[in-house]
Parts: sequence; structure tokens; C-alpha cells
Amino acid sequence: MRPVLVVVVLMLAGSTTACFVEPIEQTSGSSVDPAAHLRNGPRTAELPERDVRPVADDPTPSLPATVDSVRYGKVTVADASRIIAVDINGTLGSIVFSLGLGSHVVGRDTSTAFPAAARLPVVTNRGHSLDAEAVLALNPSVLLVDENTVPAAAVDQIRDSGVTVVAFPGTRSLQSNDALMRSVAGALGVPRQGEQLVARTDAEVSAAENLVPSPSGDPTMAFVYIRGRNLILLAGPGSGADDLIRSLGGTDAGTQADLTGAFTAISAEAMIKADPDVILVMTQGADTVGGLDGVLSLPGIAETDAGRNRRVVQMDETKILAFGPDVGEVLGSLARAIYT
Repeated sequence: MRPVLVVVVLMLAGSTTACFVEPIEQTSGSSVDPAAHLRNGPRTAELPERDVRPVADDPTPSLPATVDSVRYGKVTVADASRIIAVDINGTLGSIVFSLGLGSHVVGRDTSTAFPAAARLPVVTNRGHSLDAEAVLALNPSVLLVDENTVPAAAVDQIRDSGVTVVAFPGTRSLQSNDALMRSVAGALGVPRQGEQLVARTDAEVSAAENLVPSPSGDPTMAFVYIRGRNLILLAGPGSGADDLIRSLGGTDAGTQADLTGAFTAISAEAMIKADPDVILVMTQGADTVGGLDGVLSLPGIAETDAGRNRRVVQMDETKILAFGPDVGEVLGSLARAIYT
């Protein structure tokens, strides 16, 4: 699995089976038909570049740097010569490479799969659990994780072995994105490059939002997590998908349905009641049911407005909810796929 959301999804899938979803109504007062600007037919949203785009060429870190770390309080980073960055979304690895410090990275997680990092040793398994022995074997000078990195005991073991560990917040959203990039840059002693990366990312987000029709008609969009026909989850508040959908001029189906979890298993009947105009999925998830045509044939989805008009958009799972430096390009690609 994505790399993204493996641990969270498996926990939710084991504890939830269905959720009644109330009919979703447009509340913005817009006179524009929700489907007025939407493309019909399935589409794949791809980023212009598969690889990272560093803002600098191997900048020299100014260290030591003392920073705030989740769980560990104040942490001083004295050496950034051998970096490992790990989180379920691959966001931290993307930030480190985008800061121009890719040559310092000695290990990666399974989500950090862009070409510049692809040959590095992997220190997480398919379930995104951190392998302490694999990390220690690479002799890192600093390990970057987020608060959701598991198992926590492995992170503590690495720290107790003398490796400097900095843990960052696990929230992925547009509101927290700039702060995360600045925090990583500060921890690695390259704050100036952090500001450059923030400025570039913010400009790309603004450019992407300009691709959204105004008014958009507030189409209802559902982010659906799929792993085979027996695991279908609807994203809701706090998933990150709700943030993307707002920026894309849409109404998040899960939020409007008053879901309380980031991802909730729902029935076919509940999906029909939600009746999204557009469905967003991860490419790898779509592949588990036979691709985009398979998604459109799923019970419940086929009977929605999105299903009837074949409005399903897929994007690679390592990109769509990662945020970080690529979020502007992600939004732009999705906007072009969704709207005419």
C-alpha cells in the first residue's frame, strides 16, 4: 500500500464496517450547476516531473541547530552528513531532496520512490514499519521521522543507540505545509533554502488554484481509498483529501456526510446517498479492482453521478496525499483532470 496510509487504513478497516451517509447538498448558494465545468470520462492526473526539483545544489548546513521535536523536546542536530528521513507519505524525504541535500541521504522509506532516491536502501517494510536494525546498519548522523512513525519502540531504540532523532508533526495539510518545510530546513541547518522552497511551493499552489473555474459550482468530490472489492473507504475530515478538495473548488463528500474519521468504511448504499460528482482514487488502489473501469463498476460507485458520467480521476499514491514541495503540482494536475 501507499506507501500512503497503510497503518491508519488497516486499523480503520479492522474496526469499522459501514457508515450511514446523509444526502449531500450544496450549501454555497452558487447558481452554477455543480457539473457545469467538469470533464466526463476517467482520467489519470500526472505531475509534470517525476523527480524532485532541488532549490539549491548541495548547500552547506549551518550546524549545530537546536529545534523542537515531538516526543523528545529540544533536540540539537550537529551533523547532517548522513540523513535518513522516514514517514508514511514520503513527505520528509521529498523535502530533504528538494532542499538540495539529496547527496546526504543514506536510506529511505518505501514512499520515497522518486528517481533520485530510488537506489537508496529501504528501511521500512511494506506496512511502513521502521526497521531499527536496517537504520542502524547505515550509520546515520540524523534520523527524521514524524509522530506517526511506527513502531515507536524502534524510533526509541535508534535514539538510545546515539543517533540524533527529530520527530515532526504528522499532520499533512496546506495549512501546516509551510511550517513543516521550514522545520525540516531548520533542523538540517539550511533555513535559507527552506524559505526558497516555501516561496516556490506557495507560488505553485496559487497557480494551481487559478486553474479552478470561478465560481466552480462546488461539485461534490469523494476521495475513495480502495484495496480490492472488499476494502472501500471514504475519506473525511483530517485525511488531507478534504484539504485538497477545498482548494480544488469542491465540497468534500466525507466532511459533508459528517464522517468523524479520516477514513471510514462505507456501504454501497451510503456511497449512493453521498452521490459525488467526482471520485478521486490512488492509481495503485484502482489497479486492485482492474483499473479505472473496475472502479466505475464497483457497487455504489456506478450509481453515483460520478459513476454515470465516468468522472473518476486517479493519481499515484506516493504523490496525491504527500503534500510537501509537490503539493502545488499535485493540485494543478488534479485541476486539469477535473475541469474543462
